[in-house]
Amino acid sequence: MDRSRPTSIPRAIVVVLERDLVDKAKSGDSVTVTGVVTCRWRPVVAGERPDIAVVIRANSISVLSDQASQIAITEELREEFHAFWAARAGTPMRGRDEIVASMCPQVYGLFYIKLAVLLVLISGVARSDESGLRVRGEAHMLLVGDPGTAKSQFLKYAAKLVPRSVLTTGIGSTSAGLTVTAVKDGPEWQLEAGALVLADRGLCCIDEFGNIREAEKSTILEAMEQQSISVAKAGIVCKLNARCSVLAAMNPKGKYDVHSSLAVNTALSTPLLSRFDLVLVLLDTHDEQWDAHVSSFLLGSRDGEEAGLGSDGEQDVWEFDRLQAYLAFVKTAFQPETTPASEQVLTRYYQLQRQRDTLNAARTTIRLLESLIRLAQAHARLMFRNKVLLADAVIAVVLMESTMLSASILGAIDTLHTTFPEDSDLFYAELESLVLRRLDMAHLGGGSQVV
Repeated sequence: MDRSRPTSIPRAIVVVLERDLVDKAKSGDSVTVTGVVTCRWRPVVAGERPDIAVVIRANSISVLSDQASQIAITEELREEFHAFWAARAGTPMRGRDEIVASMCPQVYGLFYIKLAVLLVLISGVARSDESGLRVRGEAHMLLVGDPGTAKSQFLKYAAKLVPRSVLTTGIGSTSAGLTVTAVKDGPEWQLEAGALVLADRGLCCIDEFGNIREAEKSTILEAMEQQSISVAKAGIVCKLNARCSVLAAMNPKGKYDVHSSLAVNTALSTPLLSRFDLVLVLLDTHDEQWDAHVSSFLLGSRDGEEAGLGSDGEQDVWEFDRLQAYLAFVKTAFQPETTPASEQVLTRYYQLQRQRDTLNAARTTIRLLESLIRLAQAHARLMFRNKVLLADAVIAVVLMESTMLSASILGAIDTLHTTFPEDSDLFYAELESLVLRRLDMAHLGGGSQVV
């Protein structure tokens, strides 16, 4: 099924499971079936000619839930990744920016957006205790922006990067289309998986998120936080896995008012907004200099800086296959653990937002701290290491700052008009110094970039 052409209609065949194979897979699972092809009579219906159907009688079935199994990561690729970071041990942020620049290279600039999308694709580490309580590791992101700010481009590129992904549009999506629907097949009912279930262990991209009806939005609350969907339809009661990251995009309701809260500008409920780790706002402010750079980039003129990489536009952009393999590799190879310095920064920032924030009550719940941890872990994975250092915590705070707008400790960050820094490591050093000063933790500065 996966190898069928994009323009072809997916074909289906009945697979008969017997004895211990029953209930081994759920709706939405990607499976490999080994069996014997045989024929059987279709159910006899009055007035219709009985036909013979081709079915597969399964001997074994294996569930392929892990997306890494769909990408071949050779030993040569592993050595290449290790050599890449070994060569950039002294300038780790420059190495990181080379990878970030490879994300959606046809879009000029948008440094913070590209970094944020990469971190969402990598995500953090899921935690579960002995009682079975699970804290999700998958990150969710919402892009809110004016028309023409490349929101859909990021969604399409991200969907191509992740092997198991589903791209849907909010206008035509129903609650059954996003979660699960019950279909009558002859005398019996069966479940058909929706977008969130089909994207299990992968990515679900939802464009025009604001056009989903309110009743449909409420159905995805459980899927985004508990990472499962409870079904009670047509006498079938079960729970399906929806362990996926959600990347959504929407336009604001009318003109975006920076003095109002996100909930007012997006017309989304507080419970739904709090489930997004990042809500990035792209405002088209009609900047003449920015428009000139974008125009020259789109027209292929060398007057514009290449891909927004600063004056040094000669950074190597990774090939698509290499970037895809790198993301799959770091997700499985690294399980980052926090360090005392990173924990202090994240905790301090969370406490500060709880004390001072009034406009963004939807964002400053305990989920804010969990989101910071996930983003810091994802950045540690992107930096090819197993420890969450101070640098990872600072980047997580900076990205979270871009969602706070008026409640920001760094001031308003214009995420749309951001280009790649000319000296990535110097830029980070200044950023770290500023963040730590604002958090009254300047004593932690220095020596945080050791890989």
